[in-house]
Amino acid sequence: MNRMPKSYDKYTDIHIHVIPGVDDGSGDPDMSMEMLRYAYAEGIGRMIVTPHNKPMHHNAGREKIEQLIQLLETRMRQEGIAIELYPGNELYYREELAERIEQGRALTMAGSKYVLIEFMPSDGWEYIRDGVNNMLMAGYRPILAHIERYQEVCRDIERAVRLHEMGCYIQVNTASLMGRYGMGIKGYIKKLLKQQLVDFVATDAHNAANRAPDMDKCAEYIARKYGGDYLRKLLVENPERVIRDEYI
Repeated sequence: MNRMPKSYDKYTDIHIHVIPGVDDGSGDPDMSMEMLRYAYAEGIGRMIVTPHNKPMHHNAGREKIEQLIQLLETRMRQEGIAIELYPGNELYYREELAERIEQGRALTMAGSKYVLIEFMPSDGWEYIRDGVNNMLMAGYRPILAHIERYQEVCRDIERAVRLHEMGCYIQVNTASLMGRYGMGIKGYIKKLLKQQLVDFVATDAHNAANRAPDMDKCAEYIARKYGGDYLRKLLVENPERVIRDEYI
């Protein structure tokens, strides 16, 4: 099997809701620890934690997120779980999003110029395209979260090509690629992977049960179907460039 060599034996998850009590992900530190144990067993060695940041919600600020990261890091050290945590947000797009980031009311990925942005599944193609462009014009590097959820983007694969050409990075969820949400969605992601339009594969985990941080089987599948070099880019090299704030 075309697996990653030993020097690349730890994955980075750039989209996970493991911070306790701040969104619809982990409800408390004990649940977070269940998720972290699970993730560590799946081969995940680094995470950019991405609690939701939505309009008309009480969103956790940077200080709260960093405080909770420290709490989890302390508990992980006590258990010998070696996962590095970096602060971030999954940002629901709205017109004032760039302004909120500048004000410190929303977080980029690990303090970089990369931003993980999401839209409503029913949002129109032009709205998504223009939202991505607005973030690019503001000087950010948008990563479109779980592209497979946006009906109007999935309608025509050339729309994903267009977003990529604009400078938008594309993330898909491990569960979607493994067929959990239907073969149609899996088939769409396979088309993206074949054209190397995907830049990140992440868990988008919310708990340790039905939305757990499953990674290893998906990694094996990608390596087998699309090669170890592409797997390294998706789960190691591209996330590392985000953390270092380097261009991909």
